[in-house]
Amino acid sequence: MQTNIEGLSYRFALRIIQLNESLENQRRFVLSRQILRSGTAIGALTAEAQYAQSKPDFISKLQIALQIALKEANETRYWLKLLYDSEYIEEDLFTSLLSELESILRVLTRIINTSKKRLK
Repeated sequence: MQTNIEGLSYRFALRIIQLNESLENQRRFVLSRQILRSGTAIGALTAEAQYAQSKPDFISKLQIALQIALKEANETRYWLKLLYDSEYIEEDLFTSLLSELESILRVLTRIINTSKKRLK
């Protein structure tokens, strides 16, 4: 797997952890835990796909991880929007995190499409 997605998802998770800490300081515990779970799961799911035993196994695991990561990313997008609309985070932070999240989704999609083509 490309190290690009590893770095992108890891940096995003670090930013989500910082956001979580900020929200917990504001006593927004439910929201902080929700975004922490979904926002850090993306990287964990892509990391899991790296330990496949063969190319077909890699694609299979990546497809499963991608589907789940897409769900987690969409959930993260929901929590970010909710946090922004409720004025718990500033527009700059919201825009930056959302942009990063969409970059991750593009890279994940490109990886799975490329892997499928190479398998054929």
